[in-house]
Amino acid sequence: MRVLLDTHILLWWLADDEKLPTLAAATIADPDVEVMVSAAAAWEIAVKRRRGRLHAPEDLLGALEGNDFAALPITAAHALAAGDLPDHHADPFDRMLIAQSITEGLTLISGDSRFHSYDVALLPLT
Repeated sequence: MRVLLDTHILLWWLADDEKLPTLAAATIADPDVEVMVSAAAAWEIAVKRRRGRLHAPEDLLGALEGNDFAALPITAAHALAAGDLPDHHADPFDRMLIAQSITEGLTLISGDSRFHSYDVALLPLT
């Protein structure tokens, strides 16, 4: 299985936060699962950290490497797919994660209920 982490799931994992659902934690910890983190999540973290809206590791790239998470770059195909998505969700970072999941055939791990409006594979967290 190959999964893509939503930003809040990534941050909860890195902080060992009890808000991280049990199934999400077990999936991320499974050595047979390839865990991916989008450049969009890193970008979102950098923007929100600079604005003081969240706490995240200063060395995010080191944290990703330390957890053996693969970085998923944003491609032109991803950008076009995100632009073509229906307007169920306005957040550009989340739209990119949805588009990348669909384009790359990844299972998205997110607690955002608005993601269910899209034809995207989601790990069932509830």
